[in-house]
Amino acid sequence: MDPHKFHGKDIPHIKLDPKMTIEDLVNVFASSGFNGRQLGEAAKLYAKMIKENATICLTVSGAMTPVGFGGIIKTLIERGFVDWIITTGANVYHEDHFAWGLPVKQGSFNVDDMKLYENEIVRIRDVYIKFYETLEAEDQVIQKMFEDEFTDKPFTTAEFCNLMGKISKEKSKHPEKSFITTAYEYDVPVYISTMKDSSLALNLAIHRLQDKTYSLDFVREIIEQAAILYDSKKSGILELGGGVPKNTAQQTGPLLDQILRRDDGGQDYVIQITDARPDTGGLSGATLQEGKSWGKVQDAHHGMVTVYADATIAFPILALYVLSNQKTRKPKRLYKKLDKMYDKLSKDYFKNPANKRKTKKKN
Repeated sequence: MDPHKFHGKDIPHIKLDPKMTIEDLVNVFASSGFNGRQLGEAAKLYAKMIKENATICLTVSGAMTPVGFGGIIKTLIERGFVDWIITTGANVYHEDHFAWGLPVKQGSFNVDDMKLYENEIVRIRDVYIKFYETLEAEDQVIQKMFEDEFTDKPFTTAEFCNLMGKISKEKSKHPEKSFITTAYEYDVPVYISTMKDSSLALNLAIHRLQDKTYSLDFVREIIEQAAILYDSKKSGILELGGGVPKNTAQQTGPLLDQILRRDDGGQDYVIQITDARPDTGGLSGATLQEGKSWGKVQDAHHGMVTVYADATIAFPILALYVLSNQKTRKPKRLYKKLDKMYDKLSKDYFKNPANKRKTKKKN
């Protein structure tokens, strides 16, 4: 359809009804304009991804778990609408507060932070976290979890989060209040794109000072992530914000095609919810269409929607829409398949004579 000609759906004179459902509301958005229309189209694209049984990656940047949105992610996992996750260490760290019953409160953004500091309160915009009762308590939990784990062999952040989910599932007060425990139950890999830039890594410092080493195999995990895409008949990403989680998911295409010399073409579908501008050169605001030039997406003209909005507003609408009209999918349980997918990608790579394995010469 030529966008330069006068055609398209009529804009209705919108009427709201007290009995309207979330589906009705999304249809209102989709039939309007601006970012309302984008949100409506994004919700419908998410539903399409689910219907077509696409392998769906959720990327999460920004402080989404401190405001309780881990509960939404948990529900999407349970319904089979999220197959793997890439997020920040902060979101994993703060999500664990809820599992262990550590206090997180609504506060205020109009505040004197000097006084908050004196009262031992940490602030994330208008969310309050107690320094000792919450952060210090969580630090003790993390330090104990990993005191004797992963000190003898390389590990990935998916393995790190899987163990964290297992321990919180078995020992925390409220395991039902964490998407990390749910990811463990449903074998959903959770990757941390910026491990060292979080309290999770900070809490390994005391063990490192006692000569315990932690070797993050970051190369293996980027191959695992590409292997998920390689193994998928259809693949999509739902991006909350941008930053490193966004790029980590999208770089799977360039790893396969640019580095491993394949011609797979990247993701079939991408939805991004962002408030970042595209003209500053930052990745958070980079258009999804721009990603085609890098081989991150299959098609620059189809299967992509960007919503310029606050994710804390748009994400619940998007999630509730698919929860209301899509049937539960069977979990793909990708975590247990990572080794197999990795091996498949490796074998196919070395089938090409140009990629013949190099062997070390014996002295």
